[in-house]
Amino acid sequence: MKIGCPKEIKNNEFRVGLTPNAVRAYVDVGHSVCVEKGAGLGSAITDDEYKAAGAVILNTAAEVWKSAEMLIKVKEPLESEYGLMQENQLVYTYFHFAADRPLLDACLKRKIIALAYETVQDGRALPLLKPMSEVAGRMAALMGAFYSARTQGGRGLLPMGVTGVAPANILILGGGSVGANAAWTAAGLGADVTILDINLQRLEYLDEILPANVKAVYNDEVALETYIKNADIVIGAVLIPGAKAPKLVRREHLKKMKKGAILVDVAIDQGGCFETSHPTSHADPVFVVDDILHYCVANMPGAYARTSTFALNNATIGYGLQLANKGVEKACLENTALLFGLNTYRGEVTYPSVARTFGLPLKTAADIIK
Repeated sequence: MKIGCPKEIKNNEFRVGLTPNAVRAYVDVGHSVCVEKGAGLGSAITDDEYKAAGAVILNTAAEVWKSAEMLIKVKEPLESEYGLMQENQLVYTYFHFAADRPLLDACLKRKIIALAYETVQDGRALPLLKPMSEVAGRMAALMGAFYSARTQGGRGLLPMGVTGVAPANILILGGGSVGANAAWTAAGLGADVTILDINLQRLEYLDEILPANVKAVYNDEVALETYIKNADIVIGAVLIPGAKAPKLVRREHLKKMKKGAILVDVAIDQGGCFETSHPTSHADPVFVVDDILHYCVANMPGAYARTSTFALNNATIGYGLQLANKGVEKACLENTALLFGLNTYRGEVTYPSVARTFGLPLKTAADIIK
């Protein structure tokens, strides 16, 4: 199979879809790989490293898209890339369709095969979302700490406190991978941490594995209102696979919060879990609503690009090889994890949550690819 990897063009996105090790894995089993010139520089990977692994370097993204039967990226195609997508081309990347109708429409119009990292599902696990959830969760606590500084618009509260001064209260909404990693990092900073979730088994697990300065609490409206009033930093880490995130924090909640508190919305890729959120970029990461600072960067792990790129490739390469070796249809029929990842197929929506979000017809993935 002909595999292509273009340079990411999202604002301050420095990750890249393939590492040299991944290139070598594809080449060693007979596939050809082309990489756009300079695609890996943001992750400290040179063109020479790709060449040594067996890749061909092409000068433009257009050449890469045109050459590839299977296109491997990190972030969703942007509007300037819509015209580069080719009918029947397999695009293997994050899509987050439920929060981006224009992207969905473009993929349906171009009749590509969209296999979304975020919905590949093995049992209850989301193996291609997990590595970036780890990065984003740990980063969320760090960003909350950074923007707590008065010079950054926060309350001027050092999260770990000092002798005689209490640490910050950090509230985390959602106890999944993002939430657990955010809690682990926030606890390590010395903050007083509370996780709210509605899954009792998950809360029990979090109680067992997290440090003593983390409380795992069942979430309802009373709990949310109680803890949000005392929070210095609130991290939104709620996920419904493939669907829009629920708006747990409404605008009226902001009136009850401390002035200068920080909201970090890690769910912004899926529409955000704060009513007042909208996507921001690393170039312009924060905004203020009702005296509350919002950090809503839609590609948080791109800031720590090398770590993120290698962590992502460690997860995607196994599934990618199945797709390349067998073809997307056979691979999906033989591996239900990949079948869950199929969001659009040649002009049809094949993922239930995406179809429900926009009221579109759903074609069962297994039936349509047969």
